[in-house]
Amino acid sequence: MKKWLLALLALPTFAFAEETLNTGDTAWMMVSTALVLLMTPAGLALFYSGMTRSKNILNTYAMVFGAFVVAFIVWIIAGYSIAFGTSVDEVATAAAIALDPSAGAVPTVMNKVIGGFGNLFLNGISYSDLAPSAPGNYPAYVFIVFQGTFAAITVAIASGSVIERIKFSTWMVFVALWGLVVYAPIVHMVWGGGFLFDAGALDFAGGTVVHMNGGLAGLVLAFLVGKRAGYPKTAMKPVSVILTAVGAALLWFGWYGFNGGSAFGANEIAGLAFLTTTIAASIATITWILVEWFVYKKPTLLGAATGAIAGLVAITPAAGFVGVGGAFIIGVVGALFAFFGVTKMKKILGYDDSLDAFGVHFLAGLWGALATGALALNDQGLLWDGPLKESGDRMGQFMVQVESVVVVGLFTLVGTVVVYYIAMALTGGSRVNEEQESMGLDESVHGERGFNL
Repeated sequence: MKKWLLALLALPTFAFAEETLNTGDTAWMMVSTALVLLMTPAGLALFYSGMTRSKNILNTYAMVFGAFVVAFIVWIIAGYSIAFGTSVDEVATAAAIALDPSAGAVPTVMNKVIGGFGNLFLNGISYSDLAPSAPGNYPAYVFIVFQGTFAAITVAIASGSVIERIKFSTWMVFVALWGLVVYAPIVHMVWGGGFLFDAGALDFAGGTVVHMNGGLAGLVLAFLVGKRAGYPKTAMKPVSVILTAVGAALLWFGWYGFNGGSAFGANEIAGLAFLTTTIAASIATITWILVEWFVYKKPTLLGAATGAIAGLVAITPAAGFVGVGGAFIIGVVGALFAFFGVTKMKKILGYDDSLDAFGVHFLAGLWGALATGALALNDQGLLWDGPLKESGDRMGQFMVQVESVVVVGLFTLVGTVVVYYIAMALTGGSRVNEEQESMGLDESVHGERGFNL
């Protein structure tokens, strides 16, 4: 009896083994996806909302929440196909097969920048298919949703630069277009088999793809939309530092899915990412507090929360590539980069980046991307293909990292400008009128209040 019972219990395992699906990795990737999802409509929304003024808190939350749902649907419709699809050069494929019958399909030249359009609306992908990423032993649909949450938070980051004055309609159109024109091609170039991927650029979980990309898009929008009325002379105090701190805590919690999930399995690299993520965020928080205490004589909770996010951003591209020492260095310097951007650079250049998306995300992400090349462990079990793995060429790897940040920066800059003007034309201007801005966007745009006190 016991033998029959054990045999019956083992049947699902045999079935999964036949399909090479790993239930442990599948469970971990589903949990990681849920953790990353939590980061946008909860973590980032609260983090941003607490820093805005009381008359705009609801609008700020709505911009982040709206960005998530629109960006995700756009990802399903076409973003995934552009990022991870592959179009085939039929002539080159026919020639290759003629020379070698065992040859496979030949991608088009455009595949170096964008993928294909064969998977629009996830066409051709079945629930039983496995993920295309290594080790690829969990469902493709889980991979698609996991990557979709990255698409959503990237554009949501940019909203922090233009809250309190951009039209909600313009923002929604911008989100939809930007996800296709800017985000998806960058994903393909870095992660999906494009030319930066082929060059061996290291970006474990999105230093260039997510944080540099979203932060720079925010800065571009800040310049194009213009400053808030009264900035910088009028005091614009945050409505609730506590909400921001709670948002930072939720972001930190979700970041374990962000970085740990980018190992694509419940494995030792995910464990490394867990450790380095915690080290970098913690030491960055301490660094920010100490610097703030030294400069302004008062350690603030807002500064501590911002320091934690800066450390998390900085370690993101390196989380699965560096060791303990690297995590410490990346966290400390990442906090210093962000502190400079938030307290000095904004004043020097005079732009109105409302919630410091550029100072925290772009600058810390830029540092993390470059530091990855300098500090990555020369370990064949950790590294992706690239100069460091193939020949131990650290300087070569660093130059590839430089190439990746330059390409992503230029692509984001140009693409964001183009998308902005299209969105503005489609919505009849990008900025709310003076009366709406003075009243606050909660009531003037949404007809609601964040707090009815």
